[in-house]
Amino acid sequence: MRQFYRHFYFWVLLAIVAGGLIGHYSPETGVALKPLGDGFIALVKMLIGPIIFLTVVLGIAGVSDVKKVGRVGAKAILYFEVVSSFALVIGLVVVNTLKPGVGFNATPASLDAAAVAKYANAAHEQGTVQFLLHLIPKTFSDAFSGDGDLLQVLLLALLFGFAMIHVGERAKPVMTLLESLSKVFFRIMGMIMRLAPLGAMGAMAFTIGKYGVHSLGPLLKLMGSFYLACVLFVVVVLGAIARATGFSIFKFLRYIRDELLLVLGTSSSESALVPLMQKLERLGCSKSVVGLVVPSGYSFNLDGTNIYLTMAAIFVAQALGVELSLTQELTLLAVAMLTSKGASGVTGAGFITLAATLAVVPSVPVAGLSLILGIDRFMSEARAITNIIGNGVATVVVSHWEKELDHASLQAALDGRPPSPAADEATLLSDAG
Repeated sequence: MRQFYRHFYFWVLLAIVAGGLIGHYSPETGVALKPLGDGFIALVKMLIGPIIFLTVVLGIAGVSDVKKVGRVGAKAILYFEVVSSFALVIGLVVVNTLKPGVGFNATPASLDAAAVAKYANAAHEQGTVQFLLHLIPKTFSDAFSGDGDLLQVLLLALLFGFAMIHVGERAKPVMTLLESLSKVFFRIMGMIMRLAPLGAMGAMAFTIGKYGVHSLGPLLKLMGSFYLACVLFVVVVLGAIARATGFSIFKFLRYIRDELLLVLGTSSSESALVPLMQKLERLGCSKSVVGLVVPSGYSFNLDGTNIYLTMAAIFVAQALGVELSLTQELTLLAVAMLTSKGASGVTGAGFITLAATLAVVPSVPVAGLSLILGIDRFMSEARAITNIIGNGVATVVVSHWEKELDHASLQAALDGRPPSPAADEATLLSDAG
């Protein structure tokens, strides 16, 4: 067993603690460290588009069976919808049981409508037609630009992969080139991951330095309720799914602890997307399933975001003293299921989707979002962590359904034993220490 200080998670955890202390005791210094976190996230996002494109294309072209690709996609969507519904319901039950907004005594006149105007406008503009048109990039390269969306990359990758299947043998040189490019991009990502502790420290220092722990006081009940809902979802819902699939959710959490700490420090689930994919392959999941399920899950399987949407919407109603009927709450739940899809690539996605969700209940002003604007940053970590755990479990389950899960490698990896040779690929983080 390696000394604890040689483990990657030790340095990320140390960086998070150091960042928190710097932000608390020297707020100005903490705020000044923001570029460290922003820079690290920018480096990761720089490579996510190409890596997802290459992974999905190679996954589809490697299968050479259009029906199988469609079958995997259908099973993934079915899983996403069912589990997302459980997430929404858990959020609904917790917020109605604990009632964190009752007693807040906010009035519509005291709300800062200007603070949430841009989110409300964005929600109004993001209709179904606009959403579908947004999936189509202006040019092939636009999907990989800074303003591109992961869904645009997925669309291009699907078209490219299916085209390679139809071209057949003549596409083999392209396949070889893409495989080589994939190895190069993964190597670059491995180099960037060595900077993760610095990025985590900068992001945490900024968060604490900018907002301060004292600013959480009046809204601690909402935060506590939200964290509790996320824990219940992971332990009860995902735990039951994991047990039915043949593994322990707690062992799985230990297995991906590096990625969870990275997400905790950066508040971005995207920062751990590529490392998670490699960890899942090492776990015994089929490479083609990983390449299809994980990228799509980042847009369609946002369990943490779903919990947040129902809880935040009903909290605002409770804080304003608005009584919602069961029908209105169920309507909120149904709309949240739709508005949350594909929001991961939108800046301020949480508030945009929340504004769109609240719009179906006229008695609750969208300006009420200003009540939670200040603490949204402190809830983003739990959202991101829940999202990444949900996508990890989803990939294992779909691999199991497809009979493409190496159960021997799964148990060996979760127990900390050497994996089978077929799954013995080093993860990006394994050598980071």
